Amino acid sequence: MTSLPSTTTTSTGTGTVPLGDTGIGLHPLCLGGNVFGWSADEEASRAVLDAYAEAGGNLVDTADVYSAWVEGHSGGESESVIGRWLADRHPGAGAVHVATKTGAAEGAELTRSGVDAALDASLGRLGLDSVALYYAHRDQEQRPVEEVVQAFAATVTDGRARAWAVSNWSAERIDGAVAAAREAGVPGPVAVQNAGSAVTRTDPAVVDACRRHGLLAVPYGALASGFLTGKYTRGGQVPESVRAEGVGKRYSDERSWAVLDAVRAVAEGRGAAMSTVALAWLRAQGAVPIASARTPEQLTALLAVTAVELSADELEAITTAGL
Repeated sequence: MTSLPSTTTTSTGTGTVPLGDTGIGLHPLCLGGNVFGWSADEEASRAVLDAYAEAGGNLVDTADVYSAWVEGHSGGESESVIGRWLADRHPGAGAVHVATKTGAAEGAELTRSGVDAALDASLGRLGLDSVALYYAHRDQEQRPVEEVVQAFAATVTDGRARAWAVSNWSAERIDGAVAAAREAGVPGPVAVQNAGSAVTRTDPAVVDACRRHGLLAVPYGALASGFLTGKYTRGGQVPESVRAEGVGKRYSDERSWAVLDAVRAVAEGRGAAMSTVALAWLRAQGAVPIASARTPEQLTALLAVTAVELSADELEAITTAGL
C-alpha cells in the first residue's frame, strides 16, 4: 500500500510549499471550489472564501466543468462565483491564487486552439488576466502527448498561467509529458492532481513518477467523499442522502474501516477533528490536499491542518491500518 508522493519541494519557514519555480508559496490546504454555485449558494460560497482568505489560505481550485452535472447548469458556475468574489475583495487583501482546469467537459479538446479558447473563457468568468495553475483535467490518451504539452506550455509562455499541471493522468503519460517538455525546451508540468487520501491511495506508479520528476501532489478526494470526517461508524446508520449511501457502500471493506478506525483513534488522542488528522496525514506525505467546505464552520477543521504535525507512530498507524 503506497502513500502519496513526498516531492522534492519542501515547506518554507512560513509553512508554505513552493509551486514549481513560480515564486508562489502555497498554503498547506487548497480550497476546493467544486461546491461553489452548487451545494453552496453564492452567499455561502462567499462566506467560505472569506474565511479561507482571512486564515491565510491562498489557493482555490476550480474547473470549467463545475457544476455542469446540475440540472440547468452548463459549467463555469464555480468560476463565476469565485470571479465575483475576487472582484469585490478589498485592494489591500492578501493575494488569493486560482487553479482551474479544462478537458473534462463534453467536447473539450486538449489542442492548442481548444486549450486557448477554454482558458480565455475561464479567465473571463474569473475576471483575471492569468491563473496560478492550469490543469489538463482529463487525459486524452489518443492524442500525442507532445501536442498536449505544447498547448499547455503556451499558456505559460504567453503569461495566462503561471504554471500548468495534469489531473487524472497515468504515470506513463506523466513521464511522456515531462520528457516531451524537456525535449522541446518548453515549460513542463509542475503538479499532479489525482485522487488520494488515507483510505484511497494514489497509484504507486504515479507516486514514483512524481518523486522522480519533483512534481507536487495536489490530491483531490482528500477526505474520501466525507468517509474520513467522522460521520461513519462500523454498523452505524448511514447519513440520509443518496451520495452518503454511495460512500458507505464504496468504503465497506475491512481495510477501509481499519483506516477509519486508525484516523479516529489518532484524532481522539489529540482532541482533534478526524478531518484535520486525515489532511495532516496527506500533508506529511509532501502533498497540498484539496478539500471543500459548504460553510465556514466546516472549514475550521480543515484549516486546523496547519497546526497539526503527526508523529511517526501516528503516521505509521494510519498508513499500515488494515494491511
